[in-house]
This record gives sequence, structure tokens and C-alpha cells, in this order.
Amino acid sequence: MSEELVPHPKESLPGPRASPREVWKKGGRLLSVLLAVNVLLLASTLISGGAFNKVAVYDTDVFALLTTMMLLAVLWIVFYLLRTARCRDAVPYRDAHAGPIWLRGGLVLFGICTLVMDVFKTGYYSSFFECQSAIKILHPIIQAVFVIVQTYFLWVSAKDCIHTHLDLTRCGLMFTLTTNLAIWMAAVVDESVHQAHSYSGSHGNTSHTRLAPDPERAGGTAGGDPCPCSTAICQIFQQGYFYLYPFNIEYSLFASTMLYVMWKNVGRLLASTHGHGHTPSRVSLFRETFFAGPILGLLLFVAGLAVFILYEVQVSGERSHTQQGLVTYYSFNIVCLGLMTLVSLSGSIIYRFDRRAMDHHKNPTRTLDVALLMGAALGQYAISYYSIVAVVVGSPRDLLGALNLSHALLMIAQHTFQNVFIIESLHRGPPGAEPCEMPPKEPCQGITFANLDAIHTLPSCPPTPRLVSPNPESPQEAVAIISAPRCHWRRRCLKDISLFLLLCNVILWIMPAFGARPHFSNTVEVDFYGYSLWAAIVNICLPFGIFYRMHAVSSLLEVYVLS
Repeated sequence: MSEELVPHPKESLPGPRASPREVWKKGGRLLSVLLAVNVLLLASTLISGGAFNKVAVYDTDVFALLTTMMLLAVLWIVFYLLRTARCRDAVPYRDAHAGPIWLRGGLVLFGICTLVMDVFKTGYYSSFFECQSAIKILHPIIQAVFVIVQTYFLWVSAKDCIHTHLDLTRCGLMFTLTTNLAIWMAAVVDESVHQAHSYSGSHGNTSHTRLAPDPERAGGTAGGDPCPCSTAICQIFQQGYFYLYPFNIEYSLFASTMLYVMWKNVGRLLASTHGHGHTPSRVSLFRETFFAGPILGLLLFVAGLAVFILYEVQVSGERSHTQQGLVTYYSFNIVCLGLMTLVSLSGSIIYRFDRRAMDHHKNPTRTLDVALLMGAALGQYAISYYSIVAVVVGSPRDLLGALNLSHALLMIAQHTFQNVFIIESLHRGPPGAEPCEMPPKEPCQGITFANLDAIHTLPSCPPTPRLVSPNPESPQEAVAIISAPRCHWRRRCLKDISLFLLLCNVILWIMPAFGARPHFSNTVEVDFYGYSLWAAIVNICLPFGIFYRMHAVSSLLEVYVLS
């Protein structure tokens, strides 16, 4: 595993490619953070202000700002790629833990879906281009270019520890990260006010938000509107890009996490990776498992899809059907969350018997993973506690209220135990770091031989001892450690647990990401807090809960590989 070197102040790292340490690394980081904070505050002010009719900030202003930020980020990325291509000593080290293949694969997947969304938005705004601002058509085109350039950049450079133009690189990475966060905020606000418009329309209320399908934003269907979206193809584009918003949201968050790791790795000094650490295992599903975890996970995944479709159909119908849909939705989630809680707890118990050493080496990627898991879980924690208060204090107390309360309590427990399991898994050493427990009467237990021929002189020793070489480049110093066969059952159990939790997190991501909103269909919280306050709580916290599920999937895949 890669380790950071801490050289003596009077010494320099060996090799012609090692660059001198910075005089004050925190100063460069502080400069880039201040730049990011100011740009992010400006973007958040315009985005939030542009969502309301009473504020004299229009969506064209927001689009102009986002387009400018994306163009600047693209120019910096091109400059970075050209600079690193010309200078061989620009990237002397690469962090093996940064940008794992499943994270980059998810980035590509969400990037492709974002490109489809940009096509839909371009087609939608082009349907009435004669009465629209040119920036509305230009924005999705520039965003598509930004997604393509950034995805290529992160695919090839996510592991870079760059050592040239350190302050400029930090500022560029932070500015690109801020651009992704601004895009994320714009997508969340647009999706939230679209949902608020739908709720207000179904309840006959007037909304004070300037919504995406509203005449003042993008051309709506109201009578007398100079920019009506009256054609069938226009309405298909309009509905299509709203369904693709979850992918755009996840893409921005995935890119932000990878850019943050790159920012942390600027100027980082690493030891040579040759002969150190461990080689990541190949990702092979269902390998060395008991099949119970993947099979049960697939069953819950299929059942969840059926419940989600049934919920969407019933909620859009009569009130009695809505009640049935909510009961079905909550019942499935209670069963799924309960099983996930028990399985996560079982995994933590198994680790009590795991003799692998804890890995305490400095690792920005793992530190960020832990911070994101803990931070993103706060969103779902907040929603659950608000629901608990509304159900316990409010009235009436019926079946739906009991299911809602159970769902909220299990959501808290599941996030807690799953975080404990994932975080402990990420801090474990590689497989084989410690031998399994030995039979108590094994005469050769713990004996270490410097002479390999001595192994065969002991008749009571196992016939096929395991040879452990701490340094494969020096076979003359190899040491044979006599041990019993490895305890495969623990590793198989952990793989089953990780695959089961992975599949469950996927279905629990699909449901809220594609429109399942029991928070509004169930009127307990709406009646208790009022629609405005409850909508603000859900629209702020739920995107973090959705991101938590997707980030948990990537972390559990890493747990599966390392088990």
C-alpha cells in the first residue's frame, strides 16, 4: 500500500523526478478554498434567487453564470492536459487508491445519461427558439462539452499527484469542483420547484416559484403564453429531461469527490509502488460466496421494482389507492431496511473475529469516503427525525402512521449500522494480512523457519505449508510461516453481506431518484409542518440521502473486492 514519505528537512527524495516540498502547503490550499467559497456563494445566491418570482433574478442570469463557469473549467482542463503531456516530470507519482474503476465507471455511466438529458433540453428549448433567449439553448450544449471533457480528464488523471504550478493547479481543481457543485444545486432547485409546481397544481394552489415548465422560465402551456410547449415532441423533451435529472445530480457529485481527491494529492510525495502494497483483486461477482447474499439481494431488487411501479400507479389514482400504495411502499421498505440492519450488524460481528490488521496509513480517498458516508447520512437522519416528531406528536394514530414511524426508526438504524460496517471494512488490511486462527493442538503453530528444508523434517506439520514473502524482490529473505488453511467462511460471509447490501442500496436509490415521494403522498408531515417548511426540509435533505445510496454502492463494491 502506498505510504507518504516524511523526509528529513535536510534530505531530498531520491530520484531526478522528485520535486522539493512546498514551503507552505497550507497557504496554497487556503487560497484555492477561498476562491471556491466565494464562487460557490455567488452561484448559490443566483440559483436560489432565480427560483422565485418575487426576486428580480431570472433563469437566464443563472444559465449565463453556469455557462461561463463551465467554459472556464473546460479551458483549465485543456491547459492541464496539455501541460502534463508536455512535461514528463509534472506527475512523478500516482495514487493507487484514487479513482477506482467502479467510481470512474459510474462517472461514465452518469455522464452518458447527462448527455442524453442535454439533448432533451436542447430539443425542448429549440421547440420555441424564436421567443427564447439564446443562452437557454447554448447552456445544454456547453454542458455537454463540459461533461465530455471533464469525464475524459478524470478518467486519465484521477490518480495524478501533480508537482508543477501547485497553486494554479489547486485553484483550477477547486474552481472545477465548485462548477460541479453549482450544477448540482441548479439541478436540485429545478427539480424541487418542478415538484412544488406539480403539487400546487394538483391542490389548486398558486406557487410563488418560477418553475422550469412555467411561462416565465421556459415556456409553458398556459393560455396566451407567447412560448407555448404545445407539440407532442416538445412535451416529450420536457418530461424526459426531468426524469434524467437524478443522473445529472449523481454525475456532479461523483465528479466533485474525484476532484477533491486530486486536490488533496497536489504536491503529495509517495513512495515507489514497486514491491509495496497489495495488488487489487479482480472484480468477479459471485466468486467465493455462499450465493445467499446475491440471491436474496436480487429477489429484493426485483420486488422493489414491482413495488415502485405499483406505488407510482396507485399514488396517481384515487385517494383510497394512494393509501394502498403507501402501505405497500412502507411495508417493503421496512422489510428491506430491517434485513439490511441485521446483515450489517452481522458483518460487524464477523469483524470481531477477523485478525487482519487495521490499516492506518494516510489515504485521502478513504478519508473522503468516510466523510461522505457520514455527511450524506445526515440528510436522511434529518428527514427521519422530523417524521418521528410529526407521527408521535401529531394525530391520528392509524396503520399508516405506525408504518411511517417504523420506517423512520429503521432508516436511522440501517444508516448507522451500515456506516459502521463499511467504515470498518475500508480500514481493514488486504486479504491474507493475518493468518486465521489455528487449531489449539497444532504442534507447528507459530513456528517460523529460516531453512525451508526443515519443514519436511517435521512429520506433524501440514503437508502444504503457506509461503509468505514480505519482499518478493528478495527471495533469499523469504520466510515460511506454517499455518492452517485460511478461514474461507469469513471471507465468503463478508462477500455475501457486501453484495446483499449493494443490491439493496441500488433499489433504495432508484425509488427516490425516479420520483417516489411518500413524504408528500403521506400528508402527516405536510399537515403537521405545513407544505412550505416540509417541502424545504425534504428538498434540501433528500438529495443527500439519494447520494448516500449511490456512494454506499461504490464503497460496498470496494468492500467486496477487499474481503
